[in-house]
Amino acid sequence: MSFLDWIVLSITLIVIIAYGLYKSRTAKNLEGYFLSSRSMPWYLVLLSIMGTQASAITFISAPGQAFTDGMRFVQYYFGLPLAMVVLCITFVPLFSKLKVFTAYEYLEERFDNKTRTFTSFLFLLSRGLSTGISIYAPSIILSSLMGWDIFFTNMVMGGMLIIYTVSGGAKAVAYTQQLQLFIIFTGMFFAGFMIVKLLPEGIGFTDALNIGGSSDKMNVITTGFDKNGFNWKDKYNIISGVIGGFFLALSYFGTDQSQVGRYLTAKDTTESRKGLLMNGLVKVPMQFFILLIGVLLFSFYQYKPQPIFFNPVQQQKLEESSKKDSAMILEQHYNELNKLKAQALKNYSQNKEQTRIALRALNDSSQVIKQRYKKLFKTAGIQGDDNDTNYIFLRFVIDYLPKGLIGLLIAIIFLAAWGSIAAALNSLASCTMIDFHTRFRKNTLNAERKQKISDFRLSQLYTLLWGLFCIVVAQMVVGMGSLIEAVNVLGSLFYGVILGIFLVGFYAKKIAGNAVFIAAIISELAVIALFILDNKGIIGLGFLWLNVVGALLVFALSIPLQWMSNLLKSKT
Repeated sequence: MSFLDWIVLSITLIVIIAYGLYKSRTAKNLEGYFLSSRSMPWYLVLLSIMGTQASAITFISAPGQAFTDGMRFVQYYFGLPLAMVVLCITFVPLFSKLKVFTAYEYLEERFDNKTRTFTSFLFLLSRGLSTGISIYAPSIILSSLMGWDIFFTNMVMGGMLIIYTVSGGAKAVAYTQQLQLFIIFTGMFFAGFMIVKLLPEGIGFTDALNIGGSSDKMNVITTGFDKNGFNWKDKYNIISGVIGGFFLALSYFGTDQSQVGRYLTAKDTTESRKGLLMNGLVKVPMQFFILLIGVLLFSFYQYKPQPIFFNPVQQQKLEESSKKDSAMILEQHYNELNKLKAQALKNYSQNKEQTRIALRALNDSSQVIKQRYKKLFKTAGIQGDDNDTNYIFLRFVIDYLPKGLIGLLIAIIFLAAWGSIAAALNSLASCTMIDFHTRFRKNTLNAERKQKISDFRLSQLYTLLWGLFCIVVAQMVVGMGSLIEAVNVLGSLFYGVILGIFLVGFYAKKIAGNAVFIAAIISELAVIALFILDNKGIIGLGFLWLNVVGALLVFALSIPLQWMSNLLKSKT
């Protein structure tokens, strides 16, 4: 990056941090640190919800996801608006009435201690792991820009985030996210504008979409059906998106403390509902736009020389390895195909259909060479990330955007990371403090004020400890594929079961704690078993369906287990 880019990056980050810490001045107690003293208006709740959900993974990985797999990932969000309506009717009034710090407090009142503890544990495990992946995402940037080792970069990024989150609490998260999202959307709009502007003269936005469509990148709606019927293995289609996406969104926004904690900060129930409903309206268009940038990038690289591998640091390692000759030969073939693509596109305006057919064939050939190139990393024994999906958008930013705008786009990805990870660390600390520490500590003779200050300090300590845990996780996920997909797969292993416990609590009043507790354990083991069998190719089941299976299985098992329990009690 240029000196100007570093100035833009530094000033943007410093202003955001200073603003957040200034606005976070609050009472040094649990309600102030975790829930902003329940004082937020609906628009800040909305921005906080969106900022927590839209992490750096969204802006780094989503364009790459569309670049490689097309727009069909947007169907993953189709169930979200309906989930927001259900939340506003069922979850929000109950949580507001009980004045809970965490969603899991309700489960103790409805069931028992062990059900609350188990559910909170599932959340802590899933959110802790996914937050580690979220730390890894912005580390990719520093690693690529500075040539730093990714493990060292994870520690630097994680350390910065810990300081930011420990200092500010929930209020810093909420207030900084409103500025973050404004800067993020402005920067992403300019990135899309620049992609179209850099296309050859006479090629506009519509042409770029048509070129992307010729290689099936505009596959916004897919049915999931093929000649053999419905393909349960298909990850993204309209059916799995509406049904599986509904269950996932209902669990994520209704039972995941990182999101529940955002709308618990609202002044009242009405403000919480407004924030959630507006999120349901804007999330799908927002994700559509981000994925569309990936399609535009695909069209852009039909005209411009496309790198055979988008991660320059890893590419340099391969070029210096024992497989450098093989890598050079493959790269030469790849560059020849790039020239043929550009040549074919010269006739695009005269014969669009023939050009599309030629492009499809050339892109298929390019993909074969690219896969052979990727295999060289393993045969050469090169450590690190051999999947470049997460680097596609970043590479364009570095190679083509003007000075100053590069710094702004890099700042955007940092801001997105800080907003979502800070909210996640805040929720992890709140669950640890409220669901475990304050329930299991011994009674003390401390005065009330002294105890409040002690709890505030302990909350900061737990934030620190969870930050360190997430750094360790970030070190373990180096080399993972599409990060946006990985986070959602991970969530699907736990969210369905957590949701099932809450659904039993809401809609099956005669089910007691023992029955739902046993049902939840069995269901979680079943979901993990299905995931393993799917990975081994023994069964075919897209990960979104794991949310449906987990939720319905908990509900279905709870009924006979309660019946058996009642039967045993009657006999004794």
